[in-house]
Amino acid sequence: MNGAGSFSQDVKIRDRFWSRTRETVRREGIPYQWKALNDQIADAEPSYCMRNFRIAAGKEQGEHAGYVFQDSDAAKWIEGAAYTLRWHPDPELEATIDGAIREIVEAQQPDGYLDTYYTIKGLHKRFTNLKDHHELYCAGHMLEAAVAYYRVTGKRELLDAMIRFVDCIDGAIGPEEGKIRGYPGHPVLEMALMRLYDITHEEKHLRLARYFVDQRGQQPLFFEEENRKNHNDFHWKDSPFQYQYYQAGKPVREQQEAEGHAVRAMYLYSGMADVARVTGDESLRAACRRLWESTVYRRMYVTGNIGSSEYGEAFTFDYDLPNDTIYGETCASIGLVFFARRMLELDAKGEYADVMERALYNGILSGMQLDGKKFFYVNPLEVVPEACRRDAHKRHVEFERQRWFGCACCPPNVIRLISSLEEYICSVKDDTIYLHLYVGGSADVQVNGHKVHLEIETRYPWDSKVTIRVHADTQEKVILKLRIPGWCKEYTVSMDGKRVEGQAEDGYFAVCPDADTVISMDIKMPVTILRANPRISEDTDKVAISRGPIIYCLEEEDNGKALHMLRLCGAAPGAFSAEWKEDKLGGIVELNVEGIRESDTGWENVLYGDRPIESQKAQLTFIPYYSWANRHPGEMRVFVRR
Repeated sequence: MNGAGSFSQDVKIRDRFWSRTRETVRREGIPYQWKALNDQIADAEPSYCMRNFRIAAGKEQGEHAGYVFQDSDAAKWIEGAAYTLRWHPDPELEATIDGAIREIVEAQQPDGYLDTYYTIKGLHKRFTNLKDHHELYCAGHMLEAAVAYYRVTGKRELLDAMIRFVDCIDGAIGPEEGKIRGYPGHPVLEMALMRLYDITHEEKHLRLARYFVDQRGQQPLFFEEENRKNHNDFHWKDSPFQYQYYQAGKPVREQQEAEGHAVRAMYLYSGMADVARVTGDESLRAACRRLWESTVYRRMYVTGNIGSSEYGEAFTFDYDLPNDTIYGETCASIGLVFFARRMLELDAKGEYADVMERALYNGILSGMQLDGKKFFYVNPLEVVPEACRRDAHKRHVEFERQRWFGCACCPPNVIRLISSLEEYICSVKDDTIYLHLYVGGSADVQVNGHKVHLEIETRYPWDSKVTIRVHADTQEKVILKLRIPGWCKEYTVSMDGKRVEGQAEDGYFAVCPDADTVISMDIKMPVTILRANPRISEDTDKVAISRGPIIYCLEEEDNGKALHMLRLCGAAPGAFSAEWKEDKLGGIVELNVEGIRESDTGWENVLYGDRPIESQKAQLTFIPYYSWANRHPGEMRVFVRR
């Protein structure tokens, strides 16, 4: 397969934009979320997470509380905290993680089983509702945490515990006689097993992951049989999804569209891509590509959010992308990044990195407040606070980030992705280094047994210039493929001051640097006025504004109320001014342009009429979408009338 190779490189981030965000996660987000998991945040919904482990271990008395998947919050927190140790060693935090792991492992059963819900509620019921009760989902997240902590620290306590749990699962579930022929209702264990396989190289771990992928949706349908045998409810029996809510209504190779619960879909597709990469399964690879195209070409928002419907947190149909009733769960965008990276490993095409970048800088960053202590579950593209309070169809949309959630999957998911950003920047295959994301710092990579050191300097995403210093310990040819973002229409590449002629292929510009070379890039990032596909009815006669990878929005704080009465009138991209604001929203490039504000003067006590609508010139101020709702509550809008 013509993929972009291995992402497991020695990368160190020193970047004005991302270092600030990551330090916020480390200093504020990690401690804050640990308190939340231990129910120590005033005025926030309790988690019960760590309490459940203590009860399951017999250290406290009580009943299981919270959701059936509450264990996964601790797993994602451990994973995120572990990654921070890689770039900022912290003995106190490491000791806290070790303590959390001890409490988790103390709840493990003698046969390896580890799930607080069934341990407390009754072990005789385990593996009787794989469809809805998330045992395998929790196992997947805990396994990912175990792999991350082992890779960072070399400590095996959680890894060994999870290998025992995988053996327990493998002993109960599979195609062999006497086993349950099931698979996860909520995927994640598939890609977790593949991460474990990358460490152990044990065939049984690959075999189990492949079984979960191949068995899903086969007839007779396991979830139907499980419902019948164990008298389980089927919550989606009257829905348009049916078993495609779980992406399990048909075998994965027969699925044509991104359907059902958006997070489950992304996690499943990521696991499918992992299995395809390792096994070379072309039919599975083709299915991944088909589902990628459905997601990105027809069902993704301009911000990189996915999942347009609150009902089922799900995809609906092509081009159905409402801005104000969107679901756009933060976890779904994170899952899209997982999927994009794995598609890059299958096929080195810049479009995958383009989507990865768009989701990172927009749909994911919007999920966390700039101080790291409040979070969005839902990421709307249009908000009127009164509508959120009084319209039942928008009750899921918040206009302020929340301290915590009873279902708190998104906050720890954000920190684990941001903390592991090193794993998305560059990759190596044979004699080629791919640079996917432009993040300041360094990378030490191995190319055909030789060490190549890269130093990257940039003020991306605010500035278009990138400098890459290359030092190699060999005179052998090394190819460096530099991603040219899909939004970029004009760029230059120079080596040691001399311009390199050529064209990007599949989104990458190839250069062959000498052992010591300075590469200069200028990826022009003028303001772009984005039109939506005409089939997206919600965005008819509207536009969105972008600059580089950043999507912009209007916010009431800068533009006043009634944002729907603002219009861009004949504005060209060159009419926008881009100004660096050091002290605004953590440092942003703000965009300003002259527009029009309609007036409701003369319309008092008139609901419909034939009178003209007056208007006057108005200055429109756009801020990055990710930074909205960090000042005062108010209206927000991404798509603006023309």
